[in-house]
Amino acid sequence: MFPSLTVLAALLTTHIAQASVVRDKNLASVTRTNNDSVLSWGPCDPSLVKDPSISCSFFEVPLDYNDPKAGFGRIAVAKANATGDRLGTIFINPGGPGGSGLQAVDQFSGVVFNISGGRYDIVSWDPRGVGPLTIPGDVYCFDSVEEYNAFWNGTLQLTGIEMTGNFTDPDDIHALLSQAPVMQKKYEELGERCLQHPTGKYIKYMGTAAAVRDMVALADALDGPGAPINYAGISYGTVLGSWFVNMFPERVGRVIVDGVLDPIFLATEETSTFWLKQIADADKVYQGFVTGCALSGPSGCAIATEGQSAAAVDADIQTLLQEAHDATRKNSSVPVTSADIREQLFSAMYSPDEWAALANTSYPEAVAAVTAEYQSQHGFGSMGRNLHRRQTNDTPSYTVPAILCSDSVNSRGTTMLDIFETIISGSRTASHLFSAVWPNAFQYCPLWPVRAVERYQGPFNKTLANKVLVISNTYDPVTPLAGARALVDLLGDSARLAVQDGFGHTSFSSPSQCLQEIILAYLTNGTLPADNDTVCQVDTDYEIFNGVNTEAILAAFGS
Repeated sequence: MFPSLTVLAALLTTHIAQASVVRDKNLASVTRTNNDSVLSWGPCDPSLVKDPSISCSFFEVPLDYNDPKAGFGRIAVAKANATGDRLGTIFINPGGPGGSGLQAVDQFSGVVFNISGGRYDIVSWDPRGVGPLTIPGDVYCFDSVEEYNAFWNGTLQLTGIEMTGNFTDPDDIHALLSQAPVMQKKYEELGERCLQHPTGKYIKYMGTAAAVRDMVALADALDGPGAPINYAGISYGTVLGSWFVNMFPERVGRVIVDGVLDPIFLATEETSTFWLKQIADADKVYQGFVTGCALSGPSGCAIATEGQSAAAVDADIQTLLQEAHDATRKNSSVPVTSADIREQLFSAMYSPDEWAALANTSYPEAVAAVTAEYQSQHGFGSMGRNLHRRQTNDTPSYTVPAILCSDSVNSRGTTMLDIFETIISGSRTASHLFSAVWPNAFQYCPLWPVRAVERYQGPFNKTLANKVLVISNTYDPVTPLAGARALVDLLGDSARLAVQDGFGHTSFSSPSQCLQEIILAYLTNGTLPADNDTVCQVDTDYEIFNGVNTEAILAAFGS
């Protein structure tokens, strides 16, 4: 259940009123790096960075900024040099948590140059726990894929959660809750495995507070001690952004956060309940998907029939989910389950670019598989390639839960039974389609055995040296607009909000010339909208389905 508004208001008041930096020790309030070295730039590892114009380096950092005896690590850094008159450095973080900064520079430097006028060196790094070059790097808890599959064999970790509707079927509820003791034991054993693995000793040195301090130390080395720090972060990278501007308000230069996680929720709630707030708008994005499908009709969306309404398209999808669910209940080894289909749907909600492919390729393949009309020797096309909950071909990294849980509040005695009951209630209050997507990194933390040596838990209302730009889509499946509004409310006159009236995760999910001009003006001359009422439309020539753009879908929403 969500807390009442009265309780939530009390939590907000408490955490704004007092600073609470959680540490294993009484850390100093300033960053200390003990690192006077100058970065030595050279070619990047071509297996990670393809663009030869990008340079790479290593940067030494203390594992614990308050305890030199803890030793040192290193972060792998990538840089794309400014193409115009240089204004400074802009650091970027692609979110995740666990996204590679090196690959972000490689893949997105052109986009960042476009929205910054080429006036900044673009720099990012693989944070602690990420990639093969940073130390500490990727977190592993198993030594082989065979070991991983054997450990999880016969559990929900490989099959997902079967349910339909709003999780009201008593058999579905019983099937899930009966798995709670097994999964409780497995998650507890997993935590111990992770700690005992060679990478386990480093987990406590990961997390966003360390990433903030690493970025500040890196900025000192590149632009000089005390220089303003420019930063752009999306998705979980907004946690780094909101922590940075409040940990180092005097260092804030030009900062953009896009697709915002509410920092108060992360600082006060367990991630298993926090997750339900993150997907509060996911079903609305799905409604945009079925609306666009219906508008396009069978010529642009294979799910639809001529003249079919959005509600009818949804009904057809729900029928497929029910059939897959029923088939799985009879035979758990069916090729495509309802859990698989819901995960595929959820993944596509991140990007409208994927909606047509989902409707015209993946969905028909799923229909064929569920109805046993699809011959197994032909495989499952993109649907099969993207189903990763079943046995994996690569030993998985546990970097995402390691970082997320390092940032999380301390365990409050929440059990797997509690988590499952939250999923069931969330299917009725948050998202009937996606609350039960499993496994989910947000569900690890109540049973994860370690937290970071430092977690920033507020306040989040510091007065900043410069104003920041906060961006959100109107309908985002995992970082709802409410998170951006909450951060802007906390920062007051130190922030401005710009909303892109569209669908998908972060504004990068759709093109908007209006928003691009706002970002360019901010990064090149510091100009921001006068208030928090700016709404940018998605470019009208961007079609999601054949003949259907965002404007048409939004108009149909209101009809």
